[in-house]
Amino acid sequence: MPIAIGLEGSANKLGVGIIYQPTPFTSSNNPTPPPSPPSKSSHASPPARILANLRHTYVSPPGSGFLPKDTAQHHRRWVVRLVKQAMKQAGVAVEDVDCICFTKGPGMGAPLQSVAVAARMLSLLWDKELVEVNHCVGRTYTSIQPLEPYSPTPIPTTPAHHIEMGREITGAQNPVVLYVSGGNTQIIAYSAQRYRIFGEALDIAIGNCLDRFARTLRISNDPAPGYNIEQLAKRGRHLLDLPYAVKGMDVSFSGILASVDILAGQLGSLRAESGEVVTPADLCFSLQETVFAMLVEITERAMAHVGAAQVLIVGGVGCNERLQHMMAVMAADRGGSVFATDERFCIDNGIMIAHAGLLAWRMGFRTELEGSTCTQRFRTDEVLINWRD
Repeated sequence: MPIAIGLEGSANKLGVGIIYQPTPFTSSNNPTPPPSPPSKSSHASPPARILANLRHTYVSPPGSGFLPKDTAQHHRRWVVRLVKQAMKQAGVAVEDVDCICFTKGPGMGAPLQSVAVAARMLSLLWDKELVEVNHCVGRTYTSIQPLEPYSPTPIPTTPAHHIEMGREITGAQNPVVLYVSGGNTQIIAYSAQRYRIFGEALDIAIGNCLDRFARTLRISNDPAPGYNIEQLAKRGRHLLDLPYAVKGMDVSFSGILASVDILAGQLGSLRAESGEVVTPADLCFSLQETVFAMLVEITERAMAHVGAAQVLIVGGVGCNERLQHMMAVMAADRGGSVFATDERFCIDNGIMIAHAGLLAWRMGFRTELEGSTCTQRFRTDEVLINWRD
């Protein structure tokens, strides 16, 4: 029963997760299998169980973002505490752990370095092997079974609740994946042991766009600026014209952000077509409707290209219920379904790193101490997914 600890800290959330895979499979496709190699199937691994999934967030003051140096200090301050708490909650001893998994990238440099140093420390202290994980693949490939009972249902009946974490939790088999977070916006589909990127943001990620507009309006960063924009948008009544920047399969958000920032500077005197005064809620509503419509368009185009009937939304922005609903309407028109994970797994967490790293470890992948570096740029399609056909 392999057990892994995962450390995630690519942005302002520090996550520590502990996971085990209870049913080892054998694989005839691997000529020199490591201990307990999994089979290469559509779900790629036996059901796994979360033993601990802890997270602590660095929250900056309203009107400001989180600086790399401050975020890194937060991670260094909390990582040992979270590891101790996770081990206690999981009820495992050091000798039970098989490997230490950590986020190599992409992400913010200083926070990534803090987590990599912590992982190296644990590896040396406990004499455990290291496994580096691509953050995006971790979101993609964490197929787990939550501790509490959970019965996902395809949207639009009710929302189901990152790529592989979402796949098994929701039951999505081989979906088109919309990965939307503070640092990434990608349309992804799996083919020939790679997650292929069909489209992406050409400038800033959608989460960064929303976060920066929250700063413009001086909206609280607690629990998250994007969440607070979502709640404010529910009270919006007027849809304002904003740039709509879809370029083939790619999108651009910087011009939209600049435009809505200008409108925010006119609050108090700005009026809608009806003559009513435009409110901050109207701006949040208009921004969400515009950028989410762009995402729905390119997702539908990817579905048509690969012949997919399922969409899986992962990443922190994937928690947004309005995005889920808009995507569900499109998918329903195509006879398809939409799946999304809840905030336990949409938002950065250590479990997604532990699970993806454990899958790679079981296929024989190891990261030598000398090579346990991190990088701010590490594309999803660079990683060989050799645990899937």
